[in-house]
Amino acid sequence: MQTDNRTIVHLDLDTFFVSVERLMNSSLVGKPVIIGGTSDRGVVASCSYEARQFGVSSAMPMKMALNLCNDAIIIRGDMEQYSKYSRMVTDIIAEQAPVYEKASIDEHYLDITGMDRFFGSLKWTHELRQRIISQTGLPISLGLSVNKTVSKIATGEAKPNGEIQVEKQRVMPFLGPLSIRKIPMIGTKTFQLLRSMGVVNIHTLSMIPPEMMEKLMGKNGLDIWKKANGIDHTPVVPYSEQKSISTETTFEQDTIEVVRMREILSSMVEKIAFQMRKKGKLTGCVTVKIRYSNFDTHTLQKTIPYTSFDHVLTKIALELFDKLYQRRMLIRLIGVRFSHLVSGMQQLNLFDDTPEMINLYQAMDRIRLRFGAKAIRHAVSLMPGDAGGKAAANKQKLLYRELRDIDEL
Repeated sequence: MQTDNRTIVHLDLDTFFVSVERLMNSSLVGKPVIIGGTSDRGVVASCSYEARQFGVSSAMPMKMALNLCNDAIIIRGDMEQYSKYSRMVTDIIAEQAPVYEKASIDEHYLDITGMDRFFGSLKWTHELRQRIISQTGLPISLGLSVNKTVSKIATGEAKPNGEIQVEKQRVMPFLGPLSIRKIPMIGTKTFQLLRSMGVVNIHTLSMIPPEMMEKLMGKNGLDIWKKANGIDHTPVVPYSEQKSISTETTFEQDTIEVVRMREILSSMVEKIAFQMRKKGKLTGCVTVKIRYSNFDTHTLQKTIPYTSFDHVLTKIALELFDKLYQRRMLIRLIGVRFSHLVSGMQQLNLFDDTPEMINLYQAMDRIRLRFGAKAIRHAVSLMPGDAGGKAAANKQKLLYRELRDIDEL
């Protein structure tokens, strides 16, 4: 039923965090390894296949994971190293692929449509995978098919450290017997709903009339039906280091008030970090910009371990500002930009020893989504006139009520 004629590759690094740790410490090879918060209240960020055999999985409380696999080796995790190896893989892909998208810290999509006229697509992709393995030492799996959905599902079937091609005529025979859990959009609630209807595999799901799926689940239902039928026209979005989110402020009067500028910069970081988290993104590069009263414009950037946390990004932005602002001239404009964006906020969230910081960010973001982006702020970013008034007081009461409902805050 699907009509896509593209050639799409999905590359996914196997148990990426664990694999990086094993490169740095070969004694971990073959042993059950869990990456995440090292206390009982921590959460599993990643685990080896040896640990998975005991029932351990990502996002599981560390205490439960240790009960299941008490011989596991627990590692705190090193986002700086993971970011470094992620960029190494991206650099290798960028040298070879005509169009690629960095979908997350450990996965990429490539559009190699038309390459069959010059090379065999599978041969070219196999050679790229081998190059990544030989140059980084990391295991990586791939799926090659007609669109993103089928390629991603194929990669899952190719793991660990394998490759699968699903040609156009084989798409439905390949998808049909697989569990509906294999479809990327299907979460726990959707899975339970479909299972209650007797839908177990993708073939059965593909046979449900699309009108019924849309009536049952709205637009998501129709999207799931399309994926079950091997239909996905989502393009591979070319990855660019310029893909970014930014904001800047032009002052009504040129200023030399450093304290005020640092407060404004902190406020801007908080604003766009929230926007970034709403989209489920991480940034790998922070850039600060200043424009002097004579219109001279200067920027300074820093490549960083992937993150989306205000308190980390604010510190980096202020450090860049302090290095950048050396002339002590009047400033007309300041700005901040987050670039090298990738998906995967939830991976980063699982490294904390305790969930308080994560709960705090989630609570603050829920409040912002409900009451507006300025409803709750870090004290360092507050400026005169931001708070006060009856409306603010009434809103604050609702915020406190919201916060009381957050566990372990």
